[in-house]
Amino acid sequence: MVMDVRLKPFDFNAAVARAGLRPDGTPLAGGPGSIGSSAGASGASKAGFGSALSDALKGVSDMQNQAQTMQNELQMDNPTVSLEQTMVQMQKAQIGFQAAISVRNRLVQSYTDIMNMQV
Repeated sequence: MVMDVRLKPFDFNAAVARAGLRPDGTPLAGGPGSIGSSAGASGASKAGFGSALSDALKGVSDMQNQAQTMQNELQMDNPTVSLEQTMVQMQKAQIGFQAAISVRNRLVQSYTDIMNMQV
């Protein structure tokens, strides 16, 4: 079992476009974050924050599961799994987990800040 663990270069413009923003940070007209988006928009553009967060957490979980599988294969002396591939996959899973924790912490802090606002 050979797994592809090559790191892809980060494409900032593609990431910003997926978020429904222009490179300067302003929302795209009819994008996922826009208020006046049409009801006939595609399913990808109707995806909300909750589904994006759920997809991100599923991706982190998948990376962790893949790293665990590679660790098990390496321990069983599978010749198709190298130590280098396993270590890279473990680091990818760790970085993804740390990013998810950071997002969670920011959400909790934002919620706390909003709840402490005086009306």
